[in-house]
Amino acid sequence: MGVPRRYASLCALTGVLLYCVPSFLPGASSGAADGAGDRVRIQEVDVGVSPVGPVVMLKAEAKAIPVFVDQTVAASIRAALTKQKLARPLSHDLMRTILAAYGGKVVQVVVTLQGATYYGELTIDVAGERKVFDSRSSDAIALAVHFSAPIWVSRELLDKAGHAVQDPPGSRRL
Repeated sequence: MGVPRRYASLCALTGVLLYCVPSFLPGASSGAADGAGDRVRIQEVDVGVSPVGPVVMLKAEAKAIPVFVDQTVAASIRAALTKQKLARPLSHDLMRTILAAYGGKVVQVVVTLQGATYYGELTIDVAGERKVFDSRSSDAIALAVHFSAPIWVSRELLDKAGHAVQDPPGSRRL
């Protein structure tokens, strides 16, 4: 069984990234201390498969940052992106439902890289009061997608961890 064409370019890019990962992770860092002025808004989130498991691609400015996630997070993000309702709610669905019941929403997510680990900074607003929570990047991304909230990365992170996005010849996006 082949990989759907939609994910073919993700798989190809992921294979290249797995080879390139050691070149940018050891010295990379990007933290919340970065000013908002050098942040880049993620324009597209996509979920694909790789030889090591599911990967979320954060895309901006013709670059993609790979964030490897577990199956549950991948399913949650994919369902939110496609407006699909799963048979049973996952943790991110539950969080969305709870927040919405109290008039809350995810305002934004900032993804950073410290060492070889991505971090998520999740900003939530409930009744006009904003709180920022430390989070796994994958959970923060999932909640941002569920709430259609912006996802931000620093310019430095996009430059260091982002790889050029190119569709293979003859492929097309669905």
